[in-house]
Amino acid sequence: MRRRTLLLALLLPLALVGCNDKQAANIPPPHRMTAEDIGHYCGMNVLEHPGPKGHIFAASLIQPVWFSSVRDAIAFTMLPDEPKDILAIYVSDMGKAPDWDKPSADNWIEARKALFVIESRVKSGMGGDEAVPFSDRAAAERFASENGGRIVGFDEVPRDYVLASANAGGAAPDEASEGAPGDGARRTP
Repeated sequence: MRRRTLLLALLLPLALVGCNDKQAANIPPPHRMTAEDIGHYCGMNVLEHPGPKGHIFAASLIQPVWFSSVRDAIAFTMLPDEPKDILAIYVSDMGKAPDWDKPSADNWIEARKALFVIESRVKSGMGGDEAVPFSDRAAAERFASENGGRIVGFDEVPRDYVLASANAGGAAPDEASEGAPGDGARRTP
């Protein structure tokens, strides 16, 4: 009996390492944005809007889900009717973007590893509040000092900030509403 217990104790960690390697191998790499990528909530081409974008891979979906704003991508992870089998969440790394109007088609960072500037003066491509992602803290700090706001991690982005409509008085979507995140009054940056 002791020999079997010892053998299990030695083999179990190896089996768990093998599982983690398989899960890591199943994480799809980010896709390059193209003219065919349509925003999940707005139904518009994501390239037609300024500011950071996002796309999410879920095990139950064949293609990635695209978003015209990072705030909408984060909302997707919070809304109860959206898939919960998320494999990867990619957002534009604005520290590597050439500029706000053209954030680049392939400067992605996994959202759960990013820092976000929230509550800044800069608005999303759809006119609402934005969670502006960065891979580098110094770049996030520079952006916040120039545009206001505060820096938070993915799990610290407030639910109310993400699911509330644009600050201009539109109806705030929540778990029970049919409105899409960011569907409040639109403002251009």
